[in-house]
Amino acid sequence: QVQLVESGGGLVQPGGSLRLSCTASGYPFSIYAMTWYRQAPGKQREFVARILANGGTNYADSVRGRFTISRDNAKNTVYLQMNSLKPEDTAVYYCNVDRGFFGASWGQGTQVTVSP
Repeated sequence: QVQLVESGGGLVQPGGSLRLSCTASGYPFSIYAMTWYRQAPGKQREFVARILANGGTNYADSVRGRFTISRDNAKNTVYLQMNSLKPEDTAVYYCNVDRGFFGASWGQGTQVTVSP
């Protein structure tokens, strides 16, 4: 059974930093891309960042240059380092794996609040 467990969210002031973690189990972690999404109150879930199995990355324009996605295959964990946080980054952050034929899985989410 696939499980994705996020952690690391919290309350931070504008300009601050947080590092989110997502630990996976139940499938061969290293061969799949991992993606972070976020959903702010009253808005649709949106793409934040993706890291491919080969380590390639891509980012939403809104976070490029401030956020960094990385993975540790030995720990089955993907990270999202978030710097220079803004109030508009406030959202619930979710990690995702899409295994094609085997389906997509989501974590439970972790709340990030950026406020003075």
